[in-house]
Amino acid sequence: MTQQSIAWTRKQLLAQAEPPAGQGGIVHWMRSKLFNGWWSSLLTVAALLTIAALVQAVFPWLANSVWQADSLGECRRMLAGEPGACWGVIRERWPQLVFGFYPPVSYWRPLAAFMLLFVALGPILFKRMPAKMLWFSAVYPGLAFWLIWGGSLWTPGMVYAGLAMAAWVFSLGRRFGTGLALIGAVGVSILWWVRAVEPIATHLQGVLPLVLEPVASRDLGGFLLSFVVGVSGIAMSLPLGILLALGRRSSMPLIRLMSVTFIEFVRGVPLITLLFTASLLLNYFLPPGTSFDLILRVIIMVTIFSTAYMAEVIRGGLAALPSGQTEAAQALGLNYWKAQRLVIMPQALKISIPMIVSTFIGLFKDTTLVVFIGLLDPIALSTAIRASTEWQGIYWELFLFIGGVFFLFCFGMSRYSIHLERRLKTDHR
Repeated sequence: MTQQSIAWTRKQLLAQAEPPAGQGGIVHWMRSKLFNGWWSSLLTVAALLTIAALVQAVFPWLANSVWQADSLGECRRMLAGEPGACWGVIRERWPQLVFGFYPPVSYWRPLAAFMLLFVALGPILFKRMPAKMLWFSAVYPGLAFWLIWGGSLWTPGMVYAGLAMAAWVFSLGRRFGTGLALIGAVGVSILWWVRAVEPIATHLQGVLPLVLEPVASRDLGGFLLSFVVGVSGIAMSLPLGILLALGRRSSMPLIRLMSVTFIEFVRGVPLITLLFTASLLLNYFLPPGTSFDLILRVIIMVTIFSTAYMAEVIRGGLAALPSGQTEAAQALGLNYWKAQRLVIMPQALKISIPMIVSTFIGLFKDTTLVVFIGLLDPIALSTAIRASTEWQGIYWELFLFIGGVFFLFCFGMSRYSIHLERRLKTDHR
């Protein structure tokens, strides 16, 4: 046998062929997925029977729904004794469930803030969005605050001016050391916010009025309140959690001790305790006559609670990285912060994506706990609606609507998490 007669490689690809008989189609899928053995078959049959029983019990109730009713009594008269859902309460009271006691003529303001939220998140969450839109993501928090609470636009503008001054002081002071530059930047920003924001904003308002009708925090409620607290806590807990995770792994004993103490203390205290602290005890530590908005206090406590858990999630991602990554970054001549920003943290965040999103979902659902401190979240408003004369005795429709809205947003976050994992996947398994 000569060397030329031996074919080591195929020169032509095989033509595509149909799978063997019995190895394709719905029957093969059912055999492999649903009836693969007696135990799998038993579970499949039990699940089908359970689903059939649920559909038989729930479908007539949903199919016989009533939407055009102004009270539970009218709804029951229209049903004439038959089982059925009374969705008239949602049709009549949905503005209250969504906006709380926000002025109806100003509903466009929270709606505009909600729509602009997706514009602000676009360049952060999606790769195809132009990076130039990041400037809008940076100014969105101040714009959303102005739209929801009203007042002068110059007030959040002067807050941003304080941040700009802090960045300028930090850039100038880095020649004297990063620590001194950071202290100087924080001091300048705090001094600016305490002393300069209000008089300068008042002066600019007299020159160029940019004002919306103010809305008190007590008028915020329903899903609007849940979104404000949840989105604020999510947006602030991630960067703060990264800093705490790095602080816990720091080689400086004081920084590590402070980080560990903060994380372990907050994780050992229930969120409801922190909310009661924000509602009742925080005013005792403030100067007499100080007015500290309750929703702002709640946002701070929710952020603190979520930050502690986020720090542990990110620390788990950092611990999963091999030490060779840090050594490689040092071999490239990168300092600590550049190594964390360019090499270490992107990989750690990629590993931690499922738990990060899980923490976000838990935080968003935990916003319903504000009912215990007197804030009118959707659960509190549903209780108020059920206590009214028109809708006294209605339960399932309100809770299903509230649960469905929460499910839509939580499910959306989980699906984006899966999309992000697939986009960042580097292996081909």
